[in-house]
Amino acid sequence: MEYNVLEFGAVGDGVTVDTAAIQAAIDACLAAGGGRVTLPGGRTYRSGALILGSNLELHLEMGAVLKGSDEISDYLLPGSTFTPGKMEVPSYINCEYNGAPTHYFLYAKDCENLAITGLGRIDGNGEIFYGEVTPWHIDGSFYPRAPLLFLENVARLTIRDVTLANSAFWTVHMVGCRDVLIEGIRILNNLRMANCDGIDPDHCRNVRIANCHIRCADDCIVFKNTAAAMRYGPCENITVTGCTLTSTSAAIKFGSESEALFRDILVENCVITRTNRGISLQLRDGGSIENVMFRNLIIETRLFKKGVYWGAAEPIAITVVRRKEDTRVGTVRDVCFSGISCRSENGILLYSEEPGGISGLRFRDVSVRLWRQTEHRAGYCDLRPQARELPAWRELCYVNARNASDVRFSGCSFRAEEEMDDRMPDPFHMESCRDFRLDPKECLC
Repeated sequence: MEYNVLEFGAVGDGVTVDTAAIQAAIDACLAAGGGRVTLPGGRTYRSGALILGSNLELHLEMGAVLKGSDEISDYLLPGSTFTPGKMEVPSYINCEYNGAPTHYFLYAKDCENLAITGLGRIDGNGEIFYGEVTPWHIDGSFYPRAPLLFLENVARLTIRDVTLANSAFWTVHMVGCRDVLIEGIRILNNLRMANCDGIDPDHCRNVRIANCHIRCADDCIVFKNTAAAMRYGPCENITVTGCTLTSTSAAIKFGSESEALFRDILVENCVITRTNRGISLQLRDGGSIENVMFRNLIIETRLFKKGVYWGAAEPIAITVVRRKEDTRVGTVRDVCFSGISCRSENGILLYSEEPGGISGLRFRDVSVRLWRQTEHRAGYCDLRPQARELPAWRELCYVNARNASDVRFSGCSFRAEEEMDDRMPDPFHMESCRDFRLDPKECLC
């Protein structure tokens, strides 16, 4: 059965706040046992937080826009109270987040058979959450801000075709969700707005992300294991395919929230452009990463504002570093990179704070071409977040490795533009590595 929000009193004039009318249509649908709630096309519906549920399809017709309210207090769930204060420390310096926000736009918890579909647009109205604004970076006024979609413990979740835009924080944050299909969506966020990740599967399993276009800061697709959701177990059995990705930090990222295991994950057939880091495996907590494959990727990186966005234009960066002095950090093992073409302002980084943190890596048919894209000085090493300053190689090279073991490069090629090549005192820098095979007969420089 279909529930048209106009029949429940929604105006859709772009000015009137239609939260009550849209929620009434959703509630009527849920009370009847399920159906489709429709936002007709050609209208802009303003709303605060909306609560979704089981056996529900929220459908936005072509030309329909669901846009966030201009009042931050409208993003609180009923009965919640919170007065945000100004951030004392920028989020790029200290952004510890346990996975439990205080404000929401679309919210669902403990339900099944939920779908968000249609060729319309959901706009998070991220501008009202702006804090300090500079030509290269926008920090939020508080942290964490309102996710566009916050979906917890949802079984059989589908998000298809919609455009998600101007999120103030993580755009699609899925916590403990199972059997998820995300297909053909567009995520279009401000590339200067900090922390507005694209898709964040957090302790999720059996997830398929396909044929999406994502442009956002900091990261496009980020696998998480946050502290607040440990009851949901590992992040596992996930495929990402056919996506185009642009970000000011990492296009594909694991962590840095990494309290549980990441395993059995495949990323393939994606194109990454104009990005500060291509692939980032960033362990900072007790969880580990194992049995992961990246294949058939095109990666183009460029250095964004140094010091603000994490990363230093690496096409691939694997870092295992303690978040705090008393952290017992996990390990990265059995990860394969195959058929990857990289054009970047920095080389591959493999860095473990202690021996044994990184092992069992395989690089097959990976090409790295260093090229000049910006005027920033290339070659530095960014290990944030970290408990303390760590020794790191600060020069440009093709591969920079520390405390990595059982690593193989086969059929790989490395080359550089002339002006980049002149700046490499050590093209392959390995420190405290064991069983690290980079055969010059197979790796053609």
